[in-house]
Amino acid sequence: MAVDPVPSELLYRACDTSQFDFETTAELDDHAGLVGQERVLDALRFGTGIRRQGYNIFVLGPDGAGKHEAVLRFLAGVAMRERAPSDWVYVNNFATPHKPAALELGAGTGRQLKEGMARVVDDLRVTIPSILESEEYQNRRQSIDEEFQEKQEQAFEELRVKAEAENIALLRTPAGFALAPVRDGNVLKPEEFNHLPEAERKAIETTIQSLQKELAETLEHVPGWQKEHHQRVRELNREVAERSVERAMRDLRALFAGLPQVIKWLDAVMADLVENIGTFASGGNDEAPEQVRVMAAMQALMQGRGGGFAAADPFRRYEVNVAVDNGREARATLTTSRRPQDIADAGGYIGGGAPILYEDHPTMANLLGRIEHMPQMGALVTDFMLIKPGALHRANGGYLLIDALKLLREPLAWDALKRAIRRRKILIESAGEYLSLVSTVTLEPDPIPLDVKIILLGDRYLYYMLSELDPDFGELFKVAADFEDEIDRETENDVLYARLVAGTCREENLLPFDRSGVGRIIERSSRQAEDAEKLSTVMRPLVDLMCEADHIARSAGAIAITAQHVDEAVEAQIGRADRLRERSLEMITRDIVIIETEGERIGQVNGLSVLSMGAVSFGRPSRITARVRMGLGSTRVIDIEREVMLGGPIHTKGVLILSGYISGQFLPEIPLSMNASLVFEQSYGGIDGDSASSAELYALISALAEAPISQGLAVTGSVNQLGEVQAIGGVNDKIEGFFDICMRRGLTGDQGVIIPAANVKHLMLRQDVVDAVERGMFAIYPVEHVEEGVELLMGAPAGVRGADGHFPAGTIYARAEERLAAFADNQRRFAQRSDDNPGKKGS
Repeated sequence: MAVDPVPSELLYRACDTSQFDFETTAELDDHAGLVGQERVLDALRFGTGIRRQGYNIFVLGPDGAGKHEAVLRFLAGVAMRERAPSDWVYVNNFATPHKPAALELGAGTGRQLKEGMARVVDDLRVTIPSILESEEYQNRRQSIDEEFQEKQEQAFEELRVKAEAENIALLRTPAGFALAPVRDGNVLKPEEFNHLPEAERKAIETTIQSLQKELAETLEHVPGWQKEHHQRVRELNREVAERSVERAMRDLRALFAGLPQVIKWLDAVMADLVENIGTFASGGNDEAPEQVRVMAAMQALMQGRGGGFAAADPFRRYEVNVAVDNGREARATLTTSRRPQDIADAGGYIGGGAPILYEDHPTMANLLGRIEHMPQMGALVTDFMLIKPGALHRANGGYLLIDALKLLREPLAWDALKRAIRRRKILIESAGEYLSLVSTVTLEPDPIPLDVKIILLGDRYLYYMLSELDPDFGELFKVAADFEDEIDRETENDVLYARLVAGTCREENLLPFDRSGVGRIIERSSRQAEDAEKLSTVMRPLVDLMCEADHIARSAGAIAITAQHVDEAVEAQIGRADRLRERSLEMITRDIVIIETEGERIGQVNGLSVLSMGAVSFGRPSRITARVRMGLGSTRVIDIEREVMLGGPIHTKGVLILSGYISGQFLPEIPLSMNASLVFEQSYGGIDGDSASSAELYALISALAEAPISQGLAVTGSVNQLGEVQAIGGVNDKIEGFFDICMRRGLTGDQGVIIPAANVKHLMLRQDVVDAVERGMFAIYPVEHVEEGVELLMGAPAGVRGADGHFPAGTIYARAEERLAAFADNQRRFAQRSDDNPGKKGS
């Protein structure tokens, strides 16, 4: 059952650069699609094509896989073929000012309405005062005033004449009209009136009382005459205003003739302009003191009339708040970068027709919009012009991308987004009002219909957690676009990867890579995927490596990035993060942590593990020891790590599997009687995973058979109850970790690592390891079954049970079974002695 070492050509799969027909990536076009992500492309095509409720998209995959950039690149092509969505504006609602109206207009016409209304108001502010000051208007106004004055004077003149006939004078005083007796053309003083005969006084008083009744009746008509006067002045102003306003708004109405809602609002504007024509005559409240204008705004707000600043500035109510502008001028200000952060900083990205927006800070206000307030005189004042749109407004009619984790971290944002999707309309809400924490009088803007495709991006754990815990999630996000972690490493994909490198160089402004540099990046991708037959789709670490290689190449004055520059960048990365690895190696080489790499020991084996700290991971050998003795009629393997709660559940499972293998492999017809203990020596942290279970089994078999294990070999691999050695992760780091120890102590030619045969296809080892294997100073042994590992470690055949039911004499398994049989026999004798001496047994 001899196991041959893995040949050196299988330890590292180099990229065949002869398959490339370019000198540098500057000759290549960018790859427009997603490399090896056909499933994702199908999901995105389906999700963006179907226009039904709830078919929003969740893009899931590992961090650093370029999900954002890939989705944005795909959406840009889709959005280019779609029409630009409508503009949305908020305008004053003249009937109920605290409920601003939302108007839908064609793309780019919202600004036209805003500018058109501004021109109308500016024109009227010039034309109305000039018309009101014209000779024609002044003559007509004077005629109305004179007619009112004449009617009023005539009524009082008739009363005065009648009073004079009775020797009574009608006097005007600061307090109003008064009646007084007259003698010889002079008004009698009170003293003179009191000296008149009583009969004469009574006659005069009776006359005055009669005249006062007539005076009162005349005065009662005065308000009616004033009302009639004001009405006629208003009709005159209306007549003048209607002509002026109609003339000013004729072009604007013609521009929006096909939009009934806009025409209806323009009619309301015209009616309000005509009704408030006097405002133009006085020039508004511009000359009023600031305090008066602010108080007017506060009063309007507190009375629930909305208005706010419109009450202080009467012309403000005719303005237009363009909430969403999808015109070409607005698009020209947005970035064409494919980087999510650049898009967020610029406010969005519009690909052709439909908007594509990436919201980097998805708070409730940033999603739904908000109503701002201005502090004035100790109060918060607002109006429809302070309505600010959210991401849903700006992305309406297109696509909105949000990081799922960022969304869930923001209070109330997730529920607010779900409400908007379910209602299919955008209703501006504030967190303070939603939680009843703020009682400020505010506005109630009209909701806007929502037609947007929401695309959430996150990792797989988050997707499955939401699917499990939120019943609304599956209803609202029915399309999952699952990114592959890796793709097959084949010629076609190598060429596509080269084009991907070319595109990254242009996007990151890097020097081009030559063929050797591209080959090295592909090899690093396989190392990152931990599989020589695969390429990693997690691009962030590779892009970082490319940027660092570019820096090294530029420093050296190179015109292209080569494999050497990439190697130097890799070494620099390792050097910057190598402190913990160096300290670990130093503790082993100084014998602080005891790891033997030469000689033989019974019940002791070198296991291999990987330590991961952030982005840094490295292999570290661990001494595993086993001790056995007779048990009390049963097989018990004590996992010391579990007993002290340092072992994880998967590690505990692996140890229990060892018991299953031992029970099934030895003395099938005799009850086993064994106690054993297993431990990772000098381990002071938690241990999990089953990659050391084969090493633990070897240590246990060694202790049973009393067969020494070669300490020049280290072991990794999990095992099942049938003794089959199974693949594990981190095989490259584990091999290199043990190699580094052996290298520092000096290679003897008898050292190596035993790995599962299934892991051979994952090998992408460092060049120094490959070189040592080629020189015969180090070896990698692939095993498929425990028996093969036993022979390698203990230098003798494991043994196969023959037809007679016994293992061949002298084999490791025969020695182990003999020891177990001795344990069983001793246990029976011990039990028999106890039965023969019950008193002693009970003592």
